[in-house]
Amino acid sequence: MALALIALIFVLAVALGLLSRYGRKMDLEQWALGRRGFGAVFVFLLMAGEIYTVFTFLGASGYAYGLGAPAFYILAYGALAYALGYWLLPPISRYAKQHGLITQADFFAHRFANRELGIAVGLIGVVAMLPYLALQLEGLGLIVEVATGRAVGAHLAIVIGTAGLVVYVVASGIRASAWTSVVKDILILAVAVFLGVYLPMHAFGGIGPMFQRLAVTHPQLFTLHTPQGTVWFMSTVLVSVLGFWMWPHAFAYIAAARDEDVFRKNAVVLPLYQLFMLFILFVGFAAIEIVPGLKNSDLALLAAAVATLPGWVTGLVGGAGILAALVPGSLLLIVTATLLAKNGLALVPAFAGERRIEFAARFLVVPIAIAAAAFAIFGSTGIVALLLLGYSYVVQLFPALVLGFVARRLVTTPGVFAGLACGVALLTLLTLTHRHIVQLLPLLPHDLVGLNDGIAALVMNVVALMLVSAATGGRWRAADVETA
Repeated sequence: MALALIALIFVLAVALGLLSRYGRKMDLEQWALGRRGFGAVFVFLLMAGEIYTVFTFLGASGYAYGLGAPAFYILAYGALAYALGYWLLPPISRYAKQHGLITQADFFAHRFANRELGIAVGLIGVVAMLPYLALQLEGLGLIVEVATGRAVGAHLAIVIGTAGLVVYVVASGIRASAWTSVVKDILILAVAVFLGVYLPMHAFGGIGPMFQRLAVTHPQLFTLHTPQGTVWFMSTVLVSVLGFWMWPHAFAYIAAARDEDVFRKNAVVLPLYQLFMLFILFVGFAAIEIVPGLKNSDLALLAAAVATLPGWVTGLVGGAGILAALVPGSLLLIVTATLLAKNGLALVPAFAGERRIEFAARFLVVPIAIAAAAFAIFGSTGIVALLLLGYSYVVQLFPALVLGFVARRLVTTPGVFAGLACGVALLTLLTLTHRHIVQLLPLLPHDLVGLNDGIAALVMNVVALMLVSAATGGRWRAADVETA
């Protein structure tokens, strides 16, 4: 029964994605941005989809199950990021519309009058988004495998899910993401609230009694301990807030909005929307009693649902999880393909012209999806760890974007290049050597153990940006003012 329901929801999602293109001429702007015609509702669903992904469905509940209090960073950063968007997004949207910009790399290339900077920003975006896309597919595989009692293996589910994703992304572009978001948000919120109430009632007699008992049996869950201590919590919230709108796929719905007032309206509502996240965290805490001793904490929600619910309800839970992977996965796929086509292949004369770029973007969907599926199958990592690594990379774009608006004359193109190079290089070094900044620089205060490496890289980024901008000020600023 569970398998049949999951399959039905999957087929309906793909069908809805295909139908969303009906009556639309699919040129590049339509395929990638919905011809900049999305109103408050569709933008709301796309923005909310940034939080309610596989990361939320599996990673958030798994973090609550395995670590407890550190999981509350998700509540903090989401609400703060939406509030930041009230001021940050309208000018970006206005600038993108005025100049006909399609990708995040276009924005940086135009703002700093430097095509090579656009290429560099595009590469950073692709590097950050491929693991994020793989995260969605890895989660999809886990959901199907557990929800169906291993009737369908994770790897087979990843292959089937990737194929469906490719079909409706190639056909319908961002409209498929927007329309599928409607079904996805309704279903996933219903599942979150139901599980967040039912599982604590089933295991403890209620949400209050659950926390009362866990405070006695697992007191360590309600404090922050090194390495996920106070410094980790604050620095991770900061990286996530500043990086939230720096993802290349965030630029897609920023540019797709009908007008900039859409973002102000949504910024008022979306922080309240975060309250639904509490129910996902309740599930993780309840699973401690229902399915103790899980080796993979990312399975907490699914394992608890399978252990306590009939097959048809498990099928609905699994279907909600599938949509939580497909909707953000489709947007990531669209944006990655558009970045590579518009800011990579388009520089080759043979691919010049909007029609050829659009064809190249659709064609690139297939190899990108295959690469992400291979990453999901052969390079599995913890879901939260994958997301935080991506945030550490994209947050490096924040200083250049903000200073490019509010203090344009203080920033030069070489300075932006230097800042990005230093920040990304430090992150890559720490990632490849599996070390943290305090291990790399032992003279730093011991209190900084747990500091998010993205913050260390961001500090180096800003220092390099300002020093090089000061050293290259006159000639580069004059050129930028003339061409911007």
